[in-house]
Order: sequence, then C-alpha cells, then structure tokens
Amino acid sequence: HLATSLPLPSERDHLRPRIDLIAFMIDIKSKYSLKNVEASLAHVDASFFLGKVCFLVTGVGRVNYCSVEMNAIWKLGEVYCSPVLFCELELEGIRVATAQRLLRMLQICAGHVPGVSALSFGSLMRSSADD
Repeated sequence: HLATSLPLPSERDHLRPRIDLIAFMIDIKSKYSLKNVEASLAHVDASFFLGKVCFLVTGVGRVNYCSVEMNAIWKLGEVYCSPVLFCELELEGIRVATAQRLLRMLQICAGHVPGVSALSFGSLMRSSADD
C-alpha cells in the first residue's frame, strides 16, 4: 500500500491490513520530499522505530541535482534509529536489488524469517553501517 503522507485516513481503519514495515521515500532532488517525510514521522507510533522503519533515498545517481543535504538524511536515520537505503530507480539492476532488499526487510519485519526479529535486524543494519 502506498500513501503520499501520514496520517492515513481513519475511515478505512477496519479494512487496513497490519503494517509490518514503513519505507519513507525521499527524492534527493526535492526538498519538499524531505519536508513531507519529516512531517509524516510525527504520525508514526514510537514502536515502529524498533526496526520497522527505513528511509529509501532515490535519485542518488544525480548528485549534481541534489536539493537535499546528505547530512539531513543521515541525521534522520540516526535520530529515528532506522536504516537508510540509497538507490537509483532509473537503473534496472539497482532497482531490482533494492526491491529484493526491501522484500527481505519486510519478511523479517513480518516475522517470516525464523530467528531474526525486526529489532535485531535493525540493530545489525546500524552496526554494519558504522563499519
């Protein structure tokens, strides 16, 4: 399911499936994209930041056209204890690899990978980023 911003409309709450992972997309060429994500974060329950949120940054192949400071993106990941993934959607190989990575994250967050929890996976992602 896709949403352009949060909070989600409440009139269909009873029909909404369980939410296992929230991937916030930030277009590096749009300051509005970052502002929208920052505003939406206030509507996310704190328990989701225990391994069930990630930031997906698109447009990274066009560094010359950046409107968003990379430090601001890294800070989001740090403040919300959530992984930051970078991709270029226009390159099929990177797009496929990113989709596979997100799918694996979703399987873990949904509890479909025995022995790995969203919390331990999030911790592993952060420690590998520090290396």
